[in-house]
Amino acid sequence: MLSDDVFGRSLFSRKQREAQSVPGWKLFGKVPLRESPPKDSKTIQQEYEAKVSKSSQSPSLPTQSRRKNLEFEPLSTTALILEDRPANLPAKSEEEAQRHRQEYDEMVAEAKKRELKEAQKKKKQMKERFKQEESIANAMVVWNNEILPNWESMRGLRRVRDLWWQGLPPNVRGKVWSLAIGNELNITSDLYEIFLSRAKERWKSFRETGSEIESDVDSADRESSLDVIKLDISRTFPSLFIFQKGGPYHDLLHSVLGAYTCYRPDVGYVQGMSFIAAVLILNLEEADAFIAFANLLNKPCQMAFFRVDHELMLKYFAAFEVFFEENLPRLFSHFQSYNLTPDLYLIDWIFTLYTKSLPLDVACRVWDVFCRDGEEFLFRTGLGILRLYEEVLLQMDFIHIAQFLTRLPEDTPPERLFSCIANTQMVSCNRKWTQVFNALIKDKEMEKSSSPSVKNS
Repeated sequence: MLSDDVFGRSLFSRKQREAQSVPGWKLFGKVPLRESPPKDSKTIQQEYEAKVSKSSQSPSLPTQSRRKNLEFEPLSTTALILEDRPANLPAKSEEEAQRHRQEYDEMVAEAKKRELKEAQKKKKQMKERFKQEESIANAMVVWNNEILPNWESMRGLRRVRDLWWQGLPPNVRGKVWSLAIGNELNITSDLYEIFLSRAKERWKSFRETGSEIESDVDSADRESSLDVIKLDISRTFPSLFIFQKGGPYHDLLHSVLGAYTCYRPDVGYVQGMSFIAAVLILNLEEADAFIAFANLLNKPCQMAFFRVDHELMLKYFAAFEVFFEENLPRLFSHFQSYNLTPDLYLIDWIFTLYTKSLPLDVACRVWDVFCRDGEEFLFRTGLGILRLYEEVLLQMDFIHIAQFLTRLPEDTPPERLFSCIANTQMVSCNRKWTQVFNALIKDKEMEKSSSPSVKNS
């Protein structure tokens, strides 16, 4: 067993060896840190020119004697090509020195070119940002002064629909969503408070006794209304840190979801609902968010998915595939070769209305037009995403496609995505989405009526 003294001697002797100044090592960056700030390329160039001028004025001094006193401590590879070599290495030839000067000049020119390009890029970005802010400000005036006060008469106008497509200004977004979603269920703020009180009573009973009070909900709903909601809230937009425990919107989100489970115990809570409720909370007051949430989930497509109506879900997938093959035949064949069916990616997209897969700002723009066009736009958006990333997806296998579509790139460009959506035609054999979907429903009903089991009953 080695003693501590051996370790000590070995360690300190190593430090002493490393402390010795070996010029050759300095070429590869093993140089003591300087207290003075690093020199930029312009300073290095000036020092180099001054040095060349000085050396040309005193040519009588032998090269070897000049090199002996040189303390060679280059700060970068740029400096290396302008300095003479250390005394223990052969001097540069004239051709090599000339080549190094040329390489340095090229480096400086390239650096200036990059700086200019970066400056131009930033200038362009600022210009686009100011243009976008001006456009939003102008649109906000139109929405507040013209459209919203005359909602029923103006919502269907071509001019309004075109403005709607460009994205709603953030400060009118919630109001437009509420009006577009509607309130067919006739829910009021007072009704929300009633169901919220019921939810709070159940939570209180659970905390005190470990079980919920007697109610008309079954054990599955009790589990979903407590454990799953709590778990799902913590997973809702985790990067924002506002819906997690201790965050400003945690209790609010919990209240809306809890009230809904009391309002619709037949549906209960389904994973994915928290993302929809969270987006509404970010744009609406508490009661208004609940009203929009309940009415949105009551739409045929959302109800089919959240109640897990398998037959109806399959019809939505089948209709989607009709337009998938029509718009993107190459990618459709690629997916078929791997037996990659729409349910593997569409379920997540529809359950969360793209808020989990797309960046939040892009998802809100999708919501804008979804509120305008209805369920068809959800599937059109899916085809737009596939069109946007078609070339990438064509190079992938089953596993990578599924992973990619579950979590789309954070830098998904909204303008390019909406351009792809605009280029997606929701017409197949002169039939629109609704006609194709209804035909599939009718075919299913005919199959049921003609089946032996139905005839014998």
